Amino acid sequence: MAKERILIAVKTYPTLSKTHTELACTAGFREDGTWIRLYPIPFRLLEQEQRYKKYQWLEVDIARNKGDSRPESFRVINRDNIKPLNEIGPERQWAERRKLILDKNKVYTNLKEIIDLANADTLSLVIFKPTEFIDFIAEKTDAEWPQDKLDAILDRFKQRNLFEDENPEDFKIMPKLPYKFSYTFKDDQGKESTLMIEDWETGQLYWNCLKNYGEDLAVQKVREKYFDDFVKTKDLHLFLGTTREWHGRAKNPFVIIGTFHPPPMTQPSFL
Repeated sequence: MAKERILIAVKTYPTLSKTHTELACTAGFREDGTWIRLYPIPFRLLEQEQRYKKYQWLEVDIARNKGDSRPESFRVINRDNIKPLNEIGPERQWAERRKLILDKNKVYTNLKEIIDLANADTLSLVIFKPTEFIDFIAEKTDAEWPQDKLDAILDRFKQRNLFEDENPEDFKIMPKLPYKFSYTFKDDQGKESTLMIEDWETGQLYWNCLKNYGEDLAVQKVREKYFDDFVKTKDLHLFLGTTREWHGRAKNPFVIIGTFHPPPMTQPSFL
């Protein structure tokens, strides 16, 4: 067991688990810049004062997750000891965020390279910079969670096994996103790929827009943010991670688990 300070950079959209109810992959960087994944974490079951934000330092007791072969995966020993610390803001063109994340890590540009490294169990989390973004895709999908998972969670509610002091009536299952959002891009060898985005922020953006605009316009607003804004006006990098199920097995085990989108660096003027 060890106490670590972790800069949170990734929270994925929750999925349902018969064992853990809702699961979200949380990932970030240690103080030396190395990647770390905290999995599983039932984020929405944490107390309000323990809920952490993107680009916030987190102090937590962790141990190697022996049930997860991915090299960066650790588990939280005691979620009651999770302690959010200071946040890193976007000032000076994200200067501090760039220093902590980009300056301390390799930014990959070749998809085959990271797949080979994942298959060798060398890594499962990377910063990736496509050479060209081609499209942002919204694909309609099932709008409801699988019934067997919902039934299993309901049984746990009834048995009061899910909670200790919490009131289960106060907890509502996160709705399933009715769309799969993806980027299509090229790497430095011109290889074209389409990877699904599993970022919590993407899902929340869709739900927020849905409340204000309706379904079709909500999808359009998500595209405007992720393509017209991030791709066309920002220095967009992707946080990629392999899934536990397909790590070392799939032809391409990576999905997009987050974005890093600072404004482009501007050269100082000496005029």
